[in-house]
Amino acid sequence: MHDNTKLRLILGSASPRRRELLAHYKIPFEVDAPDVDETSSTLDPKLYVQEIALKKARAIAERHPHLNGVILCSDTTVSFQGQILGKPQDIQEARSHLKLLSGQTHQVYTALALVKCLKGVQEYFCEVAQTQVEFLAIPDTLLENYLASGDSLDKAGSYGIQGPAQIFVKSLQGSYSNVVGFPHHLFYEMMSLKLFPDSKDSSWLSFF
Repeated sequence: MHDNTKLRLILGSASPRRRELLAHYKIPFEVDAPDVDETSSTLDPKLYVQEIALKKARAIAERHPHLNGVILCSDTTVSFQGQILGKPQDIQEARSHLKLLSGQTHQVYTALALVKCLKGVQEYFCEVAQTQVEFLAIPDTLLENYLASGDSLDKAGSYGIQGPAQIFVKSLQGSYSNVVGFPHHLFYEMMSLKLFPDSKDSSWLSFF
């Protein structure tokens, strides 16, 4: 990485929200979304997102055994009173999720799994960000209007904070981008302190 050879950055996600957030760094990246089983036996939301993010990262690394660069994968879930609320199977489950969250405080966890691939050696790193989100008591009409939009169906906890569901949010403690699914602060810290600790500030950006 110090011989001015450009590294490749692969985003292992089909999420347009993660692509948009990663694009803020103004570095080139490729998208290669993994197809992995996202079921797990763990009931701990932090361990769950770590397990799934690493599973995605390993799947991408196996497809690119000769990569010189970095693989970035992530997973996000919502937890309420110890219950993991993943992506809903249908509108009925989405309604159930949002009724649970209405007027309550829940947690959003995102794991970032990064694989540093240099000269045939792969190093894995995984960290988790947590944000607390408090919802107002959602009126039935507002809830049904949101469900009718279809926005809830592909998102953990059955809502996306960056879309029309932001009206549900009364307060937030922690990273907003974590709730979207890509905690900027965690990515920056991992790249600066874990993957490229010899670089100064954000000079690792020039490697890509």
